[in-house]
Amino acid sequence: MTARIYRPARTAMSSGTAKTHEWVLEFTPDAPRSVDPLMGWTSSSDTQSQVKLRFATEQDARDYAEEHGIDAVVTKPKSRRANIRPGGYGENFATKRRGAWTH
Repeated sequence: MTARIYRPARTAMSSGTAKTHEWVLEFTPDAPRSVDPLMGWTSSSDTQSQVKLRFATEQDARDYAEEHGIDAVVTKPKSRRANIRPGGYGENFATKRRGAWTH
C-alpha cells in the first residue's frame, strides 16, 4: 500500500491560506477507474482512494505511515513569492492614495 504526504495548496479562487496548514496523507489508487456504460459515471473498487487523513505536522504523518507499514512519499510545498505588494487590491481605493486612479 503506497501513499503520498503533502500540504495542500490554496484554492485558485482565493488568495487566502485556509486549509493549507495541515498535512494530508492520501493513498494512491490501486485500481484504475472504470466508466459505467449506461450513466457514464466513473467508479472504482478501490475504497482506499476515499481516505484522506489530516495531521498537524509532517512528522506526525510520517510517524503514522511508518507505524502502519505504509510506503509514503513526501512532497514538500513550494514557498510563496516574497515580492507581494503590501496592501493588496484594496489599496487601490484608499482615500489616502497619492495621485489619480484611472484605468
